[in-house]
Amino acid sequence: MSSLFEIAKRIVYALSLVLAVIVFNFLLIHMAPGDPAEVIAGEMGGTTEEIVASIRQSYGLDQPLLTQLWLYLKQVAGGDLGYSYYFNRPVTDLILQRLPATLLLVISALLLAIIIGTALGVVSARRPRGFLSHFVTVLALVGFSAPVFWTGIMLLLLFASYLSFFPVGGMYSMTLEGGFGVKALDVLHHLVLPMATLSIIYVAQYSRLARASTLDVLGADYIRTARAKGLSEAVVVYKHALRNAVLPVVTIAGLQFSQLLSGAVLVETVFNWPGLGRLAFESILRRDYPTILGILFFSAFVVVIANLLTDLAYRLIDPRIKAGASS
Repeated sequence: MSSLFEIAKRIVYALSLVLAVIVFNFLLIHMAPGDPAEVIAGEMGGTTEEIVASIRQSYGLDQPLLTQLWLYLKQVAGGDLGYSYYFNRPVTDLILQRLPATLLLVISALLLAIIIGTALGVVSARRPRGFLSHFVTVLALVGFSAPVFWTGIMLLLLFASYLSFFPVGGMYSMTLEGGFGVKALDVLHHLVLPMATLSIIYVAQYSRLARASTLDVLGADYIRTARAKGLSEAVVVYKHALRNAVLPVVTIAGLQFSQLLSGAVLVETVFNWPGLGRLAFESILRRDYPTILGILFFSAFVVVIANLLTDLAYRLIDPRIKAGASS
């Protein structure tokens, strides 16, 4: 019974959070400078007062702000995210069209950062004063200090423009012919630089976090007991210590999923990656309110789900949490 109550409480908190995000984003965007009616009229080639007023009336922009908010909340509650001013398509269709590209980029970058960062942190913790430990420290400083768009531009100039190892931008080659395997390899070829750009800063953070966590775990009593039993150092570190040392990395990775999505906006813009980040950038430039709000709503929903999955993964990794919750 207590478990069901806990689940219900989490769902209520999640729905309240999503509602607050929707209201805040709506008010913030509509108070920002710029008029979408004037942008649309300018794209049509005429910006007279009559045309602008007609466009405002067509999209309901002439109504009071609170009325627009109420109508939008009812619309979202019915599963409708609206109709794009610029693309002339339902926002839901636009998001679903761009979603696979963003998920491929974000999930691959997150997995790469967790694997490499954890590996570097654990290995460096075995020799805290060794060369690798100092290398991880320097890597963390460089990774934290370098803006993601600057890193992307540097990688683009070096590996795409100068060395020509990777494509300059896009997700696939337009003129490529072949089967599924050929096209999949082409997508992976285009993915390398954006994935590396997005994951570098998190590799630095997770390596430092995993190093500190591993050092703390290696000083625990059960680790000393395992060593006293004559177990090899590799078994002690990678079988007994790693499972507990990776817990903070998993937690932070789940909580930082929203940062990955926001970072994807810059990365997708630099590499012309056709995902939600690129769509958000284009929509902001054109004052496409429904598309911007739809992307922000979807991002908030994904972050809430990611946090719940992180909590579930935390419980699976550490059985003591499950036991503590049931007692």
